[in-house]
Amino acid sequence: MAGGAREVPVNSSPAVAANAEGEEIEVLESTDVLPVAVEDYDPENSGFISTERFRDLLATHGSELDPHKLEVLLALADGNADGKICYQDFVNLMSNKRSNSFRRAILQGSRQLKGCSLREEVGLGLSQRLVRHVAYETLPREVDRKWYFDSYTYCPPPWLIIAITIAEVAVFMYYGLQLDRWVLQVSSPSFLKSPLPYHPQLRAQAWRYLSYAFMHTGIEHLSLNMAMQLLVGVPLEMVHGALRIGLIYVCGILAGSLAVSVTDVTAPVVGSSGGVYALVSAHLANVVMNWSGMKCQFKLFRMAMALVCMSVEFGRAVWLRFYPPAFPPCPNPSFVAHLGGVAVGLTLGVVVLQNYEQRLQEQTLFWIFFFVYTLFVLCAVFWNIFAYSLLDVRLPPPP
Repeated sequence: MAGGAREVPVNSSPAVAANAEGEEIEVLESTDVLPVAVEDYDPENSGFISTERFRDLLATHGSELDPHKLEVLLALADGNADGKICYQDFVNLMSNKRSNSFRRAILQGSRQLKGCSLREEVGLGLSQRLVRHVAYETLPREVDRKWYFDSYTYCPPPWLIIAITIAEVAVFMYYGLQLDRWVLQVSSPSFLKSPLPYHPQLRAQAWRYLSYAFMHTGIEHLSLNMAMQLLVGVPLEMVHGALRIGLIYVCGILAGSLAVSVTDVTAPVVGSSGGVYALVSAHLANVVMNWSGMKCQFKLFRMAMALVCMSVEFGRAVWLRFYPPAFPPCPNPSFVAHLGGVAVGLTLGVVVLQNYEQRLQEQTLFWIFFFVYTLFVLCAVFWNIFAYSLLDVRLPPPP
């Protein structure tokens, strides 16, 4: 290690040679934590460190690491039966970038982590207990829970879901005062005149395929969506970040309106149910797929309650859709957006939530589902452009 950068020989391992220039930055980050000369542990410059020398490194500098990170490093050393550790795995660990090979080394190790579980730790402050609670709510593996507990800093805070919820409440309050109606606002003659709801006659206004999420049919609709959105969305955002959770949420919203435009062509759409159902469905599917590893309390009861809430909200939407509309021939808002959100959650959402701290662009299944989703969006766009006129669909008059 000369001047903080590591020379990479021509015959080094592919993991080291592939991104040599970018790794110089990662090495600098790692040596800030463990200030050692890697040549002392990799004299042949092969890209690997022997587990024996790696243990010497931990014995010398282990006190400078978080206890959980040290525990994971020891598990990494024990998990390599060939007696050597890839230098890139070490760099990824120290720079908080956990590669797939690193995860496999941990999960296929010759022993389990020997430290006490995160739940047994005492003397934690309120914020630390909250982080621990979120870890057990969302992550199925103890190594991931400990990693998240050590890494999470509340910076940035879970702002996205909270900001969306505040915006939805503000829009609802505005139209509640304007329409002088709080329950079943959809029955007001001015409700659909807003620039936000999706309406089949106004489908050329592209923003409506997303903006409809900020309008709700009444306080009963908003309350159920808001409760599920906050109880599930905020913990997921704390673990997976605003970008990933925002991706699931927005994809669910867009899939919901497009699904309505294809299958329930005469109906308008309002409400954030597409995004909410995408998040909740992805989380519930992740819990079921990792049932033995999920250690959240009363998980069976809570899953049953979540399904009851989703069923009540969906049943309300189905009832409203077929209830005689206040202003025929325009029907009441469609319930199909819920199903579009569920479809996104069970496909794209599950892949995102299953890959904590893993690069999504390296996951083949993510690209398969993303391609299918993109294909659906393109087909729905062409449907909206051409199918209505070709099929001579009779649409309700614009609001």
